[in-house]
Amino acid sequence: MSTLNVANVTDGTTSVPTGYVVNGSAKAWVSWSATGGTPTINGSLNASSMTDIATGDAEANFTSAMANSNFAVTTASTANSITSVDGRTTTKFRARTISNFTNYVDYPDIQTAAHGDLA
Repeated sequence: MSTLNVANVTDGTTSVPTGYVVNGSAKAWVSWSATGGTPTINGSLNASSMTDIATGDAEANFTSAMANSNFAVTTASTANSITSVDGRTTTKFRARTISNFTNYVDYPDIQTAAHGDLA
């Protein structure tokens, strides 16, 4: 394995310290559809699969583990819904989508991103 050691990355006009790029980038993201009972990944980075737990409740599984379970997850889903995240381990996290603050619902368009350190 080779190591590339640089202090900055540039596009020719703007220079950014590599620490900002490495530490500020999402280490995993997944866009999925949860309709029909089985979550389907539409696009992802470092997400190996989705596990259906129940209606409006799924787990995203990482390809490469995180360093610990203290990573941050941001979420977005269909209008009039809230997506909550818990059950974080080094290899997965659990996301639940709730409609109008009352019912768990499978939505067709859910996005999540995990920020933290890889193992």
